[in-house]
Amino acid sequence: MPITKSIEIGGRKLTLETGKLAKQANGAVMISIDDNFVLCTVTASDEAKPGQDFFPLTVDYREKTASAGKIPGGFFKREGRPTEKEILSSRLIDRPIRPMFPEGFFNEVQLLCSVYSSDGENDTDVLAATGGSAALLISDIPFDVPISEVRVTRINGELVVNPTHTQIEEGDFDITIAGTVDSIMMVEGEAKEISESEIIEAIKFGHKFIADLCNFQLDFARECGKAKRELLPKEENPDIDAEVRALVAEDIKNVTHTVLSKEERKQKNKEIFDKVNEALLEKYPEQEKEFSRVIHDIQYEVMRSMILDENKRLDGRGLADIRDITCEIGVLPRTHGSALFTRGQTQSLTTVTLGTKRDEQMIEGLKDMTTKRFMLHYNFPPFSTGEVGGRPGPGRREIGHGNLAERSLKNLLPSVDDFPYALRIVSDILESNGSSSMATVCAGSLALMDAGVKLKKPIAGIAMGLVIEKDKTAILSDILGDEDHFGDMDFKVAGSAEGITAIQMDIKVRGISFEIMEKALNQAKEGRLHILGIMNKTIDTPRESISKYAPHLYSMTVPRDMIGAVIGPGGKTIRHIIAESGAEIDIDDEGKVTIAAVDHTQAEIARKMIAGLTEVPEIGKVYDGTVKGIKDFGAFVEILPGKEGLLHISEIDNKRVVKVEDVLKFGQKVQVKLLGIDDSGKLKLSRKVLLPKEPVKPKENA
Repeated sequence: MPITKSIEIGGRKLTLETGKLAKQANGAVMISIDDNFVLCTVTASDEAKPGQDFFPLTVDYREKTASAGKIPGGFFKREGRPTEKEILSSRLIDRPIRPMFPEGFFNEVQLLCSVYSSDGENDTDVLAATGGSAALLISDIPFDVPISEVRVTRINGELVVNPTHTQIEEGDFDITIAGTVDSIMMVEGEAKEISESEIIEAIKFGHKFIADLCNFQLDFARECGKAKRELLPKEENPDIDAEVRALVAEDIKNVTHTVLSKEERKQKNKEIFDKVNEALLEKYPEQEKEFSRVIHDIQYEVMRSMILDENKRLDGRGLADIRDITCEIGVLPRTHGSALFTRGQTQSLTTVTLGTKRDEQMIEGLKDMTTKRFMLHYNFPPFSTGEVGGRPGPGRREIGHGNLAERSLKNLLPSVDDFPYALRIVSDILESNGSSSMATVCAGSLALMDAGVKLKKPIAGIAMGLVIEKDKTAILSDILGDEDHFGDMDFKVAGSAEGITAIQMDIKVRGISFEIMEKALNQAKEGRLHILGIMNKTIDTPRESISKYAPHLYSMTVPRDMIGAVIGPGGKTIRHIIAESGAEIDIDDEGKVTIAAVDHTQAEIARKMIAGLTEVPEIGKVYDGTVKGIKDFGAFVEILPGKEGLLHISEIDNKRVVKVEDVLKFGQKVQVKLLGIDDSGKLKLSRKVLLPKEPVKPKENA
């Protein structure tokens, strides 16, 4: 029997329904607000695969175009691979839900969130996260603490929960927040240089609705939830644990307390593992995974203890210290802008390419077709961590990291009126040992200024970590890869000296307090300002001009009623101008023409041709024309593109002309003056008035 329950959130009714759809799933919930409906289904395997030692959770959020009354574009008229938007939304759902599963649960779980109705004005990803949590909560899968997710913006000083796309455009920031009844699990968003205190205010505002939604889910589950399946404790051999600890615990402690490079640490850890294998494998055959687990547990305990008890980190730094940083710009001669940013063992080689409006990315989704002027692409090849991998290509991680860096930079780019270029940044991570996305932000800022992009202010990013044990807490600035792996939080903050432009927080524990978050934000600000100070020594203002290899843009305006004349039938005229000049040309609905050319001469040819097409003939003006036709009574001369006038035989020369062909030939260039325009728009031309007058012969005396 279907069960439906509703709650008011931000003045709108949110509804959960189960028992009607997808009844064979372990849990299924249709969640809705207004005309937006998302079906969230969750299934889990009956048991974990033999030897499984990680939690295989898959989250997929898909936007069906039929939900907005649209048919997919392109050749194949059906949904294909996930769009970047769907991948990013899947990550927003996955990240707060994943830590809520009990430790040791390794059964495969799949959460699918499908948008079945959309009004095109509201983003349904936060709706899907709450619906996904509800589906898990009412299922038999071990998941008993709900999470909820909301989006927050601020318009004219007033905070708004779950704003529409239009409201987000008007707002100061766009922040997605997820949490439980009493803590925050995830934060992600972008902002227009807001302060740390304003971020905290927005998160606290959003958490009030999150708490209501979580309690609402608990009430819903009490009515329709299934009994949870029993979670069997993982079998562990205490003898193996004891013997491995006795054998290598001291070695691990020594390695942890020694300052080593990433490669050296990796080699030392391999030697420890080999030592255990050599000593214990004969006694405990086929137990390599168990040896590895115990070694990992010891490393976890020793590193966290060193940080909490000694305020010392793996590379010898203090908790708030930043690694050594070097910055270079202009490292690639033929790119439009480039930068190499190195922080410790993390390195980004970043390029900037300037393009025209034609290079903008077209985006099709549930909203109307839009274009995107600024793109940032992040690549993480396997060699950056010294590993062998498949062919480099954007996975979910690459898309997520690139999106965060893009959001960090985009709000301080010049407007399209001030800088009418499409921009593409590509960050290639050449080395990685912690926070390559924030290295991308720093390198991106440097490369933009190297390219002459009028970036309003330099922008830097920093990744913060957290280690928390009972009453002990340590916040780490500029975390290493191992500190991220063994720590409890990855908190990335990007911005200018004046404020935050992007933020992303993920945690592995079940929430942190606002006090810890506020302290982390303030420590991040100190680190960000330190990094900006180093970057500014390399370049602190954009170059005065763009690269000579970049397309230079020239603008002109034509009357709106002349746009058709410039384009021509089927685009014939504008294609001819492009072919003749070698320039790229774009014209908008208001008559603004943008000409792009690397060579100024190309742009000038195009400008003159367009000006000729749109120029209105002026009586009394002299034109350089071309003979386009010859008749017995005169010649037709083109004085402007597509505009011809009659040069009557009597207006060709001061002397009497018997045949037009005696003076003019087809295609001949001839200078003429426009004498008049009759009521039907026909042009009357004269060549004679421009010729020197024949001297008057004196009369002979009679």
